[in-house]
Amino acid sequence: MFQTHCKSLWAAVPLLAIAVQLSAQDLKKQVIYQVVTDRFFDGDTSNDNPPQSSGLFDGTHSQWQAYWGGDLAGIQQNLAYIQGIGAGAIWISPPVNNERLNCATSGISAPYHGYWNRDFMQIDEHFGDTSNTFAAFDSLVSAMHAANMKIIVDEANNHSNPNNCGEDGNLYNNGSFLASASDDPNGYFHHNPNISNYDDRYQLQYYTLESLTDLNQENATIDAYLKSAATQLQSHHVDAFRLDAVKDVTWGWQYSFANTTFNNAPVFLYGEWDQGNTSDPLYPDSYKFANNSGISLLDFPLNTAIRDVFASNNDFSEIDSTVSAENANFTYPNALVTFFDSQDEPRLLTLNDNQNRLQEAMAFLVTGRGTPIIFYGDEQYLFNNTSSGGVPGADPYNRVWMSSFNTATIAYQLVSKLAILRQSNDAIAYGTWTQRWINGDVYIYERQFFNNVVLVAINKNDTTSYAISGLYTALPAGNYGDYLGGLQSGNGLSVTTGSAGNNPAANFNIAPHSVSVWQYQQSATAPEIGSIAPWVGQPGMTVTITGDGFGSSIGQVLVGNSAASIQSWSNTSITFTVPSIANGPVQAKVISSNGVTSNVVSFTVLTAQLIPVTFTVNNAVSTNVGDYIFLTGNTVELGNWGTTFQTAIGPMLDPNYPNWFLNTSMPAGATIQFKFIKIAADGTVTWENGSNHTYTVPASGTAFVNVNWQY
Repeated sequence: MFQTHCKSLWAAVPLLAIAVQLSAQDLKKQVIYQVVTDRFFDGDTSNDNPPQSSGLFDGTHSQWQAYWGGDLAGIQQNLAYIQGIGAGAIWISPPVNNERLNCATSGISAPYHGYWNRDFMQIDEHFGDTSNTFAAFDSLVSAMHAANMKIIVDEANNHSNPNNCGEDGNLYNNGSFLASASDDPNGYFHHNPNISNYDDRYQLQYYTLESLTDLNQENATIDAYLKSAATQLQSHHVDAFRLDAVKDVTWGWQYSFANTTFNNAPVFLYGEWDQGNTSDPLYPDSYKFANNSGISLLDFPLNTAIRDVFASNNDFSEIDSTVSAENANFTYPNALVTFFDSQDEPRLLTLNDNQNRLQEAMAFLVTGRGTPIIFYGDEQYLFNNTSSGGVPGADPYNRVWMSSFNTATIAYQLVSKLAILRQSNDAIAYGTWTQRWINGDVYIYERQFFNNVVLVAINKNDTTSYAISGLYTALPAGNYGDYLGGLQSGNGLSVTTGSAGNNPAANFNIAPHSVSVWQYQQSATAPEIGSIAPWVGQPGMTVTITGDGFGSSIGQVLVGNSAASIQSWSNTSITFTVPSIANGPVQAKVISSNGVTSNVVSFTVLTAQLIPVTFTVNNAVSTNVGDYIFLTGNTVELGNWGTTFQTAIGPMLDPNYPNWFLNTSMPAGATIQFKFIKIAADGTVTWENGSNHTYTVPASGTAFVNVNWQY
């Protein structure tokens, strides 16, 4: 049985022609500054206690679950401070209209954080103005773009607002009521209990996250609503989205969401896939999702390792092994977004009130692989140790008021200096990672991109220096001063000539609580590709390649063996249109105007624009613990007949065993062939019998396919 659900009420929300800066597709050279908008700066007191949601504001800053007055105008008024720390992008809290009623029986419980959505089509009155217009948002974006800064909007596609208080999950479309948790005749929400097992794929995607009314992305109206909300934000020139709780949103649907935003305009996407480390049971699902969807991830395993090493004094081997594992598993590890503090965990200084450790962690973050996030206030050493749920400094006490804007702190200066290096030396944004020397307290690692090299040495011990001998580096022979100028007790380095990129460094003592940075830059003499974004897309999509040495005259971009149409060309950035070629994985490369060919990068060509399709197979073959049913078929969206965990589509879900289902994203208008397979725990594959199933994907909307396992 095949069903198609087409969008209906969205004639009023047309897709918009969008013009933004193309470099928004690549933030690898940037430092992101994360702001909890309500806690940063009150730039417009007229929105502190708006009439439509009055009584939720506390100007004394003593009620931690109330609004405190920070707003979009406050961010705009402090752009010079944020830019001064070296941030090229700002991640703001979700700005859309939130729950308007108090969720507390005593005191105040308000959505100051921005994650209790009620209307995705309006700006919240506490952040913008009392008419819920985009005026303050547009003003901030214009000011940021004038300063060559990017804006990142947090979007929470998982839910509306709580189902156990306040507005009962009410959802609106630009002021028009759609549904609530108790009034949902059209199935806009899932109505399941709270998630109890965060390792259960079905619960994660279809149960309720902490009483937040769970949106049903397979519903055609909700599918169109969420994509239209993102499209509207892109029409207001948003450069990137941080996607909340991607682990809890229907995984397959998000491929089509990403594809929609990429089709609208160049944009960078990264999502919150919460996991403790690379041993997490769903870690393989996380890198499969990132590699195939085009959505990068917040690097939670590295977050854990950084906090363990710098706050809890674990050995540096934990960081080293985490980086090594992720670099092997993620196709584009430099696209990961790294952090050690956030709105969801106690600050590092709560765990260990040691400013040197904080500064060392900052140096590691900004010189490490992935785009780094600095959480507002860390550079001012702000933290609060009040306990929440028995955990000192946990939510909401990690969301402190930004009470200081001192540009002279060592932390501020350190990030500022290293952000400049990140911009100028491609080894940090695009380079490989090599561990050069390690013990429990000392970590020396090297980033290299062609002839550009950055070598970093960190000693986190507060009292003990170490003798460093046997250190090799790709730095050419010469004498190098500490790039930080001794800001964190660094020293110089002498290097002599060796072989094969392993040049011996002179022995030295690394001082306690020190960071040394040595670097070498060389202009490219041939095209050098450092990044491609997005790394998945169909013919006609705009894609950006960045790197160096492309030249000022237009050359060629080959996708597979086909020349792409060039939209723009500079020495460091090229935008092109994906040519009309067969779907599947290909290599892309640049050929300069004088005929010199670059290195190659991987790109996945899709068949067509993606729409959500849910497949159900009834009465599938029996399975044991660790066995799963997968979907596979004749296009890249179906895994090109792949038969492994990473290449087939799935695992499918079995809440009604032996029936299995899976929401996916399929190429609109394409006729596809597919089958279902069982992949056993030991990797053994069992195919269903019979001919291939055939289905023509509709041109738009959402669709459902229901078939029986063929015996």
